[in-house]
Amino acid sequence: MEIERETNEGNSRRIQVRFITKLKAPYKVPTTAIAIPSDLSRIGLSSIVNKLLQAVDSEWKTEPFDFLIDGELVRMSLEQFLLVKGISAEKILEIEYIRAVAPRKEEEPSPHDDWVSVVDGSSPRFILTGCYDSLGRIWKQAGWCTHILEGHSGAISSVRIINSEGAGSATVATASKDRTLRLWKFDAEDSTDHPARIRAFKILRGHNASVHSIAAKTSGDMICSGSWDCTINLWRTNDTDTNGDTVSIKKRKVNNKIEESQSEGEAVSTLVGHTQCVSSVVWPQHDTIYSASWDHSVRKWDVETGKDLSDIFCGKALNCIDIGGEGLALIAAGGSDPVLRIWDPRKPGTSAPTFQFSSHSSWISACKWHNTSPLHLLSSSYDGKVMLWDLRTAWPVSIIDTHKDKVLCADWWKGDCVVSGGVDTQLRISSDISIH
Repeated sequence: MEIERETNEGNSRRIQVRFITKLKAPYKVPTTAIAIPSDLSRIGLSSIVNKLLQAVDSEWKTEPFDFLIDGELVRMSLEQFLLVKGISAEKILEIEYIRAVAPRKEEEPSPHDDWVSVVDGSSPRFILTGCYDSLGRIWKQAGWCTHILEGHSGAISSVRIINSEGAGSATVATASKDRTLRLWKFDAEDSTDHPARIRAFKILRGHNASVHSIAAKTSGDMICSGSWDCTINLWRTNDTDTNGDTVSIKKRKVNNKIEESQSEGEAVSTLVGHTQCVSSVVWPQHDTIYSASWDHSVRKWDVETGKDLSDIFCGKALNCIDIGGEGLALIAAGGSDPVLRIWDPRKPGTSAPTFQFSSHSSWISACKWHNTSPLHLLSSSYDGKVMLWDLRTAWPVSIIDTHKDKVLCADWWKGDCVVSGGVDTQLRISSDISIH
């Protein structure tokens, strides 16, 4: 079978290919070898696969595909790819196709009253945002805010969902430029149309400057925080006295109403070593914390001993860090240049990144690994874009450019959505993303 060109260009060389896929029906095409022009790239290949699918099912609706040859995504013409990789065009070439990693729907934006500084999409039940208006917000879905977290006196600089499993109560943490962290509980099943305003059950004091980042231990009984004071503090999240780290505050009357009591917590330990702002922390394993700093370093900490186990220096002030990939072994970080860097500490000479993605045009504000795929991660940037990456290619597999100004934060939500916020004061949800 031979596929004809639909252009007026001169004929290019034909090569024999067989399209294969791990996708289930109705995405399977016949595995018969066909002849196609060698100058086709991803869009042309996607057009052919869609035509083959339409030949099987007349009601097939066209959708974009990506293509892999020998496990690597094709991001140039077939002829160029074969030349670069030294692959012979004389034999039948097997090309695997997968659904393209691209949002198929943009939800209505969720407006805030100021810049959306941070977002956490780690719970499928809700989205948590922090804003420069000093308020946290819980969103059930696009445009539906169920709770407003009030109490901070400065812009919120970090948020973290600590526990949202099971029915009923969820626990979250917020950090602010007011130098405090606050812990909150609310009913995650609450479906009110009018957002409930709630106060924190615990206030954590101890940093001497703005608190920039929060990470939660997987068990949820502790969190850590990175600050402009160059330190990382560890805190307990319980709401009862434990080993004297909490100070009870009596219930008080406000407008003739009795408000719930709050407690104040002190740090149980402090990790010292960074020489500038600790911009991002992550707690991926029980006994290990990673941090990124404006001092150009990524550090790995032993929680038990408080010791700095290893350092990676990259020559740039860093804004964000996340741990993911196969075996939760890869370190992704971004900062004061357009490059998203990924290190693999298991390899010798790890001061040099294993991957460098350079498609942004301004500083990187956030990076986040996908929670189930070891190959995919996202980054957001002051260039106004969120980019989705696949380790099998150096180019972004999708670019989300719905924001009208700097993007300050981004995260995955429910596995197939990206949530992001920024200077345009909007929380945006890009949905129906296929991850393979």
